[in-house]
Amino acid sequence: NPAFRCRLSSLPEKPAAIDWAMYRSKLASPALVDEFEKKFNALKVPEPVDNYSSKIAIQEKEADKSAQEFIQASKQRIAGYEKELEKMRNMVHVEEMTIDDLNEAFPETKLDKVKYPFWPFKPIAAL
Repeated sequence: NPAFRCRLSSLPEKPAAIDWAMYRSKLASPALVDEFEKKFNALKVPEPVDNYSSKIAIQEKEADKSAQEFIQASKQRIAGYEKELEKMRNMVHVEEMTIDDLNEAFPETKLDKVKYPFWPFKPIAAL
């Protein structure tokens, strides 16, 4: 949360020191303040142990590896697409193309008159 992060960053790194002498002078029992000060100074708040940074670093390395693999595969696909684009640029223009030119450029458009001897020379389901 950005608002929480902003509020947290505005706080000092270490809290302000407690003025124990002021409390001793204002309270009737300075021994009570001494006891609080002793307990406060003895208090140690344990910091949480970082168990996740190493796991995150491993995941980051795996993500970098998979990203590099994806980049290599993408470069191969791009090379194939550029080759196909060059083929398209070098073929006969559509206005001048015959059926034979079309079948040569795109073999999947050729009608199979041996397998389907009657018109439309392709399976009915493909129409």
